[in-house]
Amino acid sequence: MASLSVSPAAVPPEALPAPREGVSSWPLIDRVCYWLCWVTGIGLCVIAVAIVAFMFVKGIAYLRPELFVKSPAASLRQTQSGGFLDPIIGTFIVTAIGTAVAAPVGIALGVWLSEYRSPRWLARVVGSSIEILAGVPSIVLALFGLLIVSKGFLSFLSQGSPQGSLGESFLCAGLFMALLAMPLIVAATYEALEQVPNRVREASFALGKTRATTIWRVLLPSIRPSMAGGVVLGMGRIIGDTAIVTVLLGLTIKNEPVGSTPLLGTLRGTGSTLTSYVYYNSPAGEGNSHEKAYAAAFVLLMVVLLLNALVTRITRGREPGRRPRWYGLTGLVGRLGWTR
Repeated sequence: MASLSVSPAAVPPEALPAPREGVSSWPLIDRVCYWLCWVTGIGLCVIAVAIVAFMFVKGIAYLRPELFVKSPAASLRQTQSGGFLDPIIGTFIVTAIGTAVAAPVGIALGVWLSEYRSPRWLARVVGSSIEILAGVPSIVLALFGLLIVSKGFLSFLSQGSPQGSLGESFLCAGLFMALLAMPLIVAATYEALEQVPNRVREASFALGKTRATTIWRVLLPSIRPSMAGGVVLGMGRIIGDTAIVTVLLGLTIKNEPVGSTPLLGTLRGTGSTLTSYVYYNSPAGEGNSHEKAYAAAFVLLMVVLLLNALVTRITRGREPGRRPRWYGLTGLVGRLGWTR
């Protein structure tokens, strides 16, 4: 069958789309706001590039390979003694504990808020609590955490004393770091589930599958990138925090385990992270070693940038024309493992 074509001359002028107006034809207030948005965006980009460039120049100037393999050492000449091996290890320990707690709890809360919401009043209370938790300053969480973990019945989390628990350990810091990451994970999971079409759920129910099976076998696999993005963002929030580390980790320049048990002793002991190490060696701290502070800050910045790049990589849009994982009844049947 021959295709029909209409020449532009046959189309009435009123049917043609109106040409786009130029910025010069806008009202004055609209033009001012438009250019303010441009200036603000460019200014933020310039500030971000300036920070990265400054830390890159300073960090490369003072970064040495031996800093990665030497532990901090107490010395009057900090510029020539020790490295930041222990703070790097401490950063990974705190991040691992916080992520291990926040990821499953945050995903479970996001699923419950999106798919169950029962009872309604409890769902509203939980949602409001998560929003409040996202805006609470970390120093408030740290002080609240110290009040809780210093109780005698929680002495197994840290080093004990005759008066009770000291409340300073990697376990204590990691547990309350999870509260920083949890709102990001809950929000990412909830928003991703809300974007899945209802026809996917209805098709699963039509195949005789329960709500729990639908969530586990269909919905969660389809939103893996969003969940992973939320988890990585939560990890970045944990790595960059200092207040909780300062209050709940003890701020010792070296990792000091408690007891003779290798892993448990380390978790119950005190130590430091890269953020606290930078603070300790900054002009406001006691180390007075600006060179080490610049080098550690550069390493910390690179870690955060890598996490941001990872978030962009796993959450970016799929290729044009590619079907999402939940598309079509055939893919749904295959995912549920249903056969005739």
